[in-house]
Amino acid sequence: MSRSDRDELKIFAGRASRELAERICKYLDLPLGQGHTDMFPDGELIVKIEEDVRGRDCYVVQSTYHPVNAHLMELLIYIDVLKRASAKRITAVIPYMGYARQDRKDEGRVPITAKLVANLITTAGADRVLAMDMHAAQLQGFYDIPVDHLHASPVIVKHFQSIREELGDVTLVSPDVGNVKVANTYASWLSGDLAIVDKRRKSGSEVKSANLIGTVQGRSVLMVDDMISTAGTMCEAAKLVMERGAKQVMAACTHAVLVGLAMERLSESPISRIVVTDTIPAGARYKPIEHKLVQLSVAELLGEAIHRIHHDMSVSSLFKQYANATMS
Repeated sequence: MSRSDRDELKIFAGRASRELAERICKYLDLPLGQGHTDMFPDGELIVKIEEDVRGRDCYVVQSTYHPVNAHLMELLIYIDVLKRASAKRITAVIPYMGYARQDRKDEGRVPITAKLVANLITTAGADRVLAMDMHAAQLQGFYDIPVDHLHASPVIVKHFQSIREELGDVTLVSPDVGNVKVANTYASWLSGDLAIVDKRRKSGSEVKSANLIGTVQGRSVLMVDDMISTAGTMCEAAKLVMERGAKQVMAACTHAVLVGLAMERLSESPISRIVVTDTIPAGARYKPIEHKLVQLSVAELLGEAIHRIHHDMSVSSLFKQYANATMS
C-alpha cells in the first residue's frame, strides 16, 4: 500500500466485526482506523472518531448479526459521525446483512424490512455498500447508491479443492429447490454430480426432507448454502442422504447465523464437517460443534475489493479473477 493510500484510505471497525477488519487491514498493510463505541447506562450508543478523516475515503466494517438492532444502529451512527467529520466518501462494508430475508410481501400486512434498512443506510450518509452473499441478488435494487455484491464461493471452493482427493466421488446436494443454481455451480467447479432434496416445511422452525432426486450411494456429499440459521433444513437433508447410502456428508455456508436449536442439531447430525466464513465471528457459542467446524476468512476478498473501490477499479472482474485462480 502506497503512502498516499495510507493517508487517504481509512478503515474503521464496529464492535461486531473488529477481528475481520483487523485481518482486512493486515492484508492491505494499513493500520485500523482510530475510533471506538461506548454505551451509556440507558443503552444508547456513542461513536467517536479519534483521527482526522476530512477528505478521506472511509470504510466501516460491521456485520449486523445478533443483536441485529444494536449492530445496525452502531453502523448507522458510524456512518453519521464520518459524514459530519467531512469524510470524502463513506462505504458501509457489511459482511453479513441482517434483515436481508425480509425482502418481499409474501402475505398481507407485512413489512419489507430489507428496503427499510437500505433506506436507513442511505439516509445516514453512506455513499456505497460492499456486502457479501446478500441472500438475494435483487436486494441491490433496494439501494439508491452503488452496491458491490461479493460471493464467498471462491474461498469455500478453494478449501474443498485442497481436500479433493480425500473426498473421492462427490455429489453436490441442494438442501432445497431454491438453492439448485448454487449447488450446480459448485458441482461444476468440483467436478461432481448434482442431487436435490425435496423439502416440505411443517412450520417456521420445522422442516421435513421428503425425497431425494439424484444418486448419493457411496459418495461424499457436500451441501452449500448462503447461511445456516436454525440448521433444520441442512440436518434433515443430511439424515436423508446418509439413509440413501452416502459415504459422508459435509456442509458449508457463508454466514454461520446458528440460532435456536442449530448447535444441538448440528452436533447430533451426521454432518462430519461444517465449513463457514468469518462474516460472523466464531466464539464460545461454537463450542458444541468445534470438533466439526472449519472457519475460513473472507478478509483477503474484502480487502482486495476495498483496494479496487478506492482506486476506481472493477470489482466484478475481481470475482472472475478469484474464480479463475480457484479453478486453475
